[in-house]
Order: sequence, then structure tokens, then C-alpha cells
Amino acid sequence: MAYTHMRFRKDPAQQADRAPGTVRWRRRRWNCAIAVLAIVITATSAAQTGATPTGDIATYAPGSYSELMVPSAMGPIKVQVRWATRGGSAALYLLDGMRARDDRNAWSFETNAVQLFENDDVTLVMPVGGQSSFYTDWRAPSNTNGQKTTYKWDTFLTRELPTFLSAHGVSPRNNAIVGLSMGGSAALTLAAYHRDQFVFAGSFSGALDLTAPGMREAIRIAMLDAGGYNVDAMALPWSPQWLRMDPYVFAPQLRGLSMYISAASGLPGRFDHPSSAIGAFNTTTAMGLEALCLVTTRAFQMRLNTLGIPAHYDFPGTGTHGWKYWEAQLANARPQILHALNTE
Repeated sequence: MAYTHMRFRKDPAQQADRAPGTVRWRRRRWNCAIAVLAIVITATSAAQTGATPTGDIATYAPGSYSELMVPSAMGPIKVQVRWATRGGSAALYLLDGMRARDDRNAWSFETNAVQLFENDDVTLVMPVGGQSSFYTDWRAPSNTNGQKTTYKWDTFLTRELPTFLSAHGVSPRNNAIVGLSMGGSAALTLAAYHRDQFVFAGSFSGALDLTAPGMREAIRIAMLDAGGYNVDAMALPWSPQWLRMDPYVFAPQLRGLSMYISAASGLPGRFDHPSSAIGAFNTTTAMGLEALCLVTTRAFQMRLNTLGIPAHYDFPGTGTHGWKYWEAQLANARPQILHALNTE
């Protein structure tokens, strides 16, 4: 936390009436009071965030956890970081889904991701925010929900954030990236266009064929439901910007990349136990979403097979669009991630 020292202009007449010794004593007392207040504020802030203040060397100790505010074209972006256990430079970026929150990345509390990698020499990077963004650079702010700032997530994740992290020992080149749902297609997109940064990409229940009939309108409805965002502000229909986001289209650029691709059948599985009408409704919705993602992921698989590009696939016979299933997929992908990062 930075503090600005303020100067208060004294009235010349009052200053002339004071003895020099008295003035110096009062100044010392005032400066001491300011110093004590600064210490109290800093300590209180650290206690509230659960982390030492940014810039303290303890914040970046191997195996520790930090919440950073990283400068970007969108303004400061919160990033949750669990630093590599032994101070290594490899990193795993974990992207959120369409309903990404502004306070925490859901990987940090919906799953055991931090515990899963706690003994591995890999820094977990969990950016916060980006609801309905597809983690791409938008053409304009959304005009259906009063958005003030144009999303520039591609720029943030591939330029601003790596530059910031490299100053703290994280490699800008030896990185893996994983995402679920919206973040799944985004992970493949970011890896495809930034091969110098990412050596692995994982998509769990991603929409991997955005040019399929009806997909744009399905995404339009989903984005309006998740924050009221307008898909046309992201990219115009079938424009180069829209095609750039489609894994089915840019698939040839994935050759040589280590990939883990999964989607379940949509049939209720071991983590689906609705006990109320709302629970049953949510499960039904999750079934439909997962079935749609399975169709597009299978189409993407056929596309890669046609191109002769290998990837690891997992298509469980049961499972819906939910965090516990993605937690299980991350555990399954972990050995491949560590191998790609050369941190086994």
C-alpha cells in the first residue's frame, strides 16, 4: 500500500508567535502520529485480506498465497496466486467460467486446485473477473448492461500479467492454461495464438465449435443471462474476430501443443443429488449445457483427427456441467500438465 505525505500550509502570523523549540516538538509529535497511523492502517489491511501487503518479500515466499492487484488497460485486475512450492518458474493459469465473479476465481473455492498442486513446483495463477468475456479483446463495451470499460482480457493474460509476474520469478514462456466452459475454449484460443507462452492447454466442457449452426445465438442468450452482456460487442457475426475465437477454425495452429480435452455425456452422475425443486432445475440445466459442450467437443475432436493432431481426450459416460466434475478432470490432467511444464 502506498501512502502520500501531505503538507499543510501554516499561517505565517501563527508561525511567528511560536517559539522555535515548541514548533519543532509539535512537528515531531505530528510526524510520529502519522507514522503510527500508517502502521495501524497497513496492519489492518493485511489482516482483512489475509495476506501480507504487496511488495513484502513474505508475500512471494515459495508455497505461499497472495492476492495481487495487477495494472491493466481495464484498470487494476485482482489475481490470486499460489506460488510454486520450491520457487520454480513454471505456472498454471486457471480460467473461470461464464459467471466469473469479481471477488474470487471459482477454482480457488469450488475445487481443491490449490491443495492438488500444493506439493508441485508450479505457480497457480487465478485471474479474477471477466464475466462473459471469453477472455478475449472485445471490440467495444457492452451496450446492454452499461459496461464502461472495453474488455481486453487477451492483452491482459498474454502481455500485462506475464510481464508483472516475470518480475517475481514466473516464466513468461513455460506456462500451462486450463479453463472450463467459457474458459475452455478461451484456454485453447490463448494457447493457439501465444505458443511462445503456453506449452499446454486444457478444455473442460468447452464450446469448441463456435461456428456450428445456432451456437452464436446460444452464446448470445447465455451472455445476456450471465451479466446482461451483448455478444455483438465482443465480435460481430462471422467477422475475423469471431472466427479467431473458434477452436474448430484455428485448430491447425494447435499442432505440437500438449492438450487435454474433456466433456461428459450430460447424464446425471456421482455429483448430482438434487434435493429440491431448484436443485432439480439446476441439474436439468447443467445436463443440457454439458450435452451441448459434448457435441461441440466431439466435432473439435474429429477436426483434430482429420488434421492428424493428437490430444488426450476424456468423455465420461455420466456427468453434468458442474464444478466437482471439473475438479476431477483437473486431477486427471495433472500428470500431463506437470510433464509439459517439465516439473514432474
